[in-house]
Amino acid sequence: MINDVIREASDSANVFKKFIGRDKIQTQEFFAVMYMAQNNKVLGVYVHSMGAMTATQADIRLILGGALRIGAVSMIISHNHPSGNLIPSDADLSLTKKIIQAAATHDIRVLDHIIVTKDGFYSFLQEGKM
Repeated sequence: MINDVIREASDSANVFKKFIGRDKIQTQEFFAVMYMAQNNKVLGVYVHSMGAMTATQADIRLILGGALRIGAVSMIISHNHPSGNLIPSDADLSLTKKIIQAAATHDIRVLDHIIVTKDGFYSFLQEGKM
């Protein structure tokens, strides 16, 4: 997983699903960040938070702190929906915008936000939400 090169949204979804684990993806919500080098090479994946069945917290300061420590030039954020529903909530859309704006102040690009479920994924980039 680490040192993988991300070429498309399905690559990201597969990495995040491996980190969350198939046995946990339907039990509680996780928020994770994939930090990347200039060539879309994965530097690391950080499982930022674990929450309840319907929500988890994401602290933008900690997310950016990780990016700065590892020297990332870009990142892909992700969370799962234990319900299996792939549609982003208003809170998902708002958080994505906040992370993009905060990362931009450090010249770090947010390439995508991926929602994963046991059976599929949703890419904010592919769906025109970024």
